[in-house]
Order: sequence, then C-alpha cells, then structure tokens
Amino acid sequence: MGRGGGVGEPLVRAWRYHPKCPGCRVDRRKEEREGIPYTELSLIWLVTVASTLPIQSLFPFLYFMIRDLHIAKQEEDIGFYAGFVGASYMFGRALSSVIWGIVADKYGRKPIIVITLISIIIFNTLFGLSSSYWMALTSRGLLGLMCGILGPIKAYATEVCRKEHSHLGLSLVSSSRGIGLIVGPAIGGYLAQPADKYPSIFSEKSIFGRFPYCLPCLCISLLAIVALLASFWLPETLHKHTEDMVLKDSVAVEECLSGPTAEENSGGCLNLFTNWPLMSAIIVYCIFSLQDVAYAEVFSLWAVSDRKYGGLSFSSQDVGSVLAFSGLFLLIYQILVYPSVAKSVEPITLVRIVAVTTITVFNILMNDAVAQDLRASANGVAVTLMSIFKAIAPAIAGAIHGRNDMWAQGLADIFAWAQRRQTASFLPGDHLVFFMLNVFTVIGLVSTFRPFYARRSTKH
Repeated sequence: MGRGGGVGEPLVRAWRYHPKCPGCRVDRRKEEREGIPYTELSLIWLVTVASTLPIQSLFPFLYFMIRDLHIAKQEEDIGFYAGFVGASYMFGRALSSVIWGIVADKYGRKPIIVITLISIIIFNTLFGLSSSYWMALTSRGLLGLMCGILGPIKAYATEVCRKEHSHLGLSLVSSSRGIGLIVGPAIGGYLAQPADKYPSIFSEKSIFGRFPYCLPCLCISLLAIVALLASFWLPETLHKHTEDMVLKDSVAVEECLSGPTAEENSGGCLNLFTNWPLMSAIIVYCIFSLQDVAYAEVFSLWAVSDRKYGGLSFSSQDVGSVLAFSGLFLLIYQILVYPSVAKSVEPITLVRIVAVTTITVFNILMNDAVAQDLRASANGVAVTLMSIFKAIAPAIAGAIHGRNDMWAQGLADIFAWAQRRQTASFLPGDHLVFFMLNVFTVIGLVSTFRPFYARRSTKH
C-alpha cells in the first residue's frame, strides 16, 4: 500500500508490530505513554555530560602540560605545540564521525554509546598519564577517533521521545553538553597539579605528584564508568527487522506528513549532500562551532601567558574558574530563558539575536531536515564537518604566515606568533587573534540569511 496514492489507499502505510524488535517496543511505549520519558532523558543527560567533559577539560592546564613535557625550546613556542594537542581530538573525530553515524543507522545507537564511553575511560586516562608529548598527542587523537557518540545521541534523543517532546530531547543534549563544557574546564583547572595546590593531601612522590595532570582525567574517566553502567538501562531505538512497522497513533501520522518526503531521502547517505536545507544548516553550525572552540583555546592560552607577552599570568585554577563562571550563565540561559523565548521567536531569528542558541537551534533544524533512518548519518556528517572547521585554523595560520607547510601551524601558532609582535602598528599582539575570532562570528551571522541558508518548508 502506498502513502496516499490512489483512491481508498491510506495516507500512512500500516506497520506491523514485532515483539522482538527494540525499536517497535520503544514505539509502542511512546504510543501508550504520552508523558515525558524522564528516565531515558536523565540517562541521556548523564551519558552526554560524561562524553563532553574531556573536550575542553585540558585547556586550563594544557599550557603547563606542554611546558612540563619539555618539547618547546622557547616559552613563546608553547602555544605552537599546544595547538596540535588541542586539534588532535577534532582531527580524529572528523575522520570517524560519518562512519559512526552509518554504523549507528545500521546496527543501533546504543553500541556507539557504549564504545564511546569505553574509549573515554581508556584514552582519557592515558592522556593524564602522558610522559611525553607524542603520548599526549596520540592519546587525544585516538580519543577523538573513537568518540562517535555526538551524532547518534542527537538522533537517539529525538527517537526515544514522542514527537511533541523531541525538541526537549535535543535541548537536553545541548544543555548537558553545556554543563560538560562548564564542569570540564573547572575540573581541569582545580584538579591539575594537585601536589602543588594541595600539598597537605597529595605528596610530590605520589602518582598525582609524578603525573600532575592525571587527577582531572581520572575523575572524568570515573564518571564515564558510571555513565557506562547506566547506559545499559537505555533502550535501543533502531528497528531491527526488514518488514514495515505499525504506526497507529496520530503523532506518527503527523510526523510522516510533516517530515521530508521519500523522494527527498532516497539515495541513502550520499543524498544527504544534495539536501541543501540540511547542508546549509550544517555549514552555519560549523562556522559558529569553530568560533566557539577557537575562543576557548585562545582565551586559555592568553590568560595563562606572562604579562610581558600581553597575557594575564593566570593560574590553571583561575582559568577554570573563569570558564566555569561564564559557562554557568550559558547554562542558566539554556534551561530557564531559551525554552520560553523559543515559543514566540523564529529559531533562526533567535540565532541572529543571541548567538549562544546556535547549537540547540541548528541541532533541531538538522534533525527536521531528514527522515529518521538517516538521522544518525546526517548528524555524523555534521560532526565531521564541524570537526574539520574546528581544525581549519592551521590553514588560516599558514596563509597568514605565507608558508607552504600550512598544517605545521595552528590557531595556537597564530597566538604564539602574535605574542612576538607586541609592537606592531596594526593589531599588535593578541589583538589580531581576537579580531579574527570576531570575523568568524560576522561570517556566521551573514550566513544565516538567504540565499545561503535555506530551511525546508513544512508540508501540511
């Protein structure tokens, strides 16, 4: 039977329930229970926080870690080597995100969640135990390569809820990532170098004295263990059968009628790249993501740099406090202000007015632009392109320096170079770096307008 084809044909094809199919069981549960699935959303929150903490937890102490590894010949070159470590996670994630999305669409969302948490436990701990620069670089790269959760968890958050609660699920993912970006730097700032900060508790001869950056990484890994155990209570949402399933409730009918058509989603993953509403949302999302991670890294390096180079001479604890305090305001806005404002303001308009809404809004727009069976793959493409954008700064630095070995320079290398030009007549010192960050913000803002950005029109 077709989807609203000839006379007498139903608008939606009847789906048969399969008791052994986890996706069918979730759909039936959603049909029977109209309320918010608090248990599943709480577990999603925990898993997302645990997988987000390692991303920026290193920034408060990265400068000191590179210094202690004795790879930089001069103090001004510390930022150069720090840039590679900071970018290695994104580089690894860019290589694997599409693959993880395809695997999640074929074998399920839950296996990817479990693999990611196991990888955090192993590689994040190894990063804290790094005794050489190359060990730190490799462990961060492998951590990014194996962390494929970001795309599938966004798809999962919409699938575990009824249609009317799907935006709540995505908002929860964004909020929990915000919490991770708050708590992560705080953990890194307060717990790094514990033998120096808390000598009455940690001695120089203890493991935390010999490995001064192990404690924050170990704490994050312990939380990942808790999240791993809790993830076993998460139901799988992928339908694991070849026959059609039953959609009997009006919510499912509404989703089929208002979602992308079969023609828009035919062709599998390759067809995602011709879906301009999806791709335009992804590109704008990537531009803002680049600016976000670039600012976090540059601010941390700038804050801990010596005043003679234009820095603030902050300690890692000071940097963690500043990042946590600013992130707290973001979290308050995301939870208390955004839900009420979003009811009366068009999402893309809200992005143009308040840039901190970009992550949540574009997650919603990207998921609305594709069908359910391509959602994890679409989010995988988004994560891959986002990671590439976050690692694109090396090419920009190479272009500024007029060098051929572009990838030998990173955003942190621009920072190191800027520190050497304190007496320049145009944008001296760190002014150049912050000016470039503002340029990316303006580019992202302009890209939210037509003809570049195009949102899929809803069918009724």
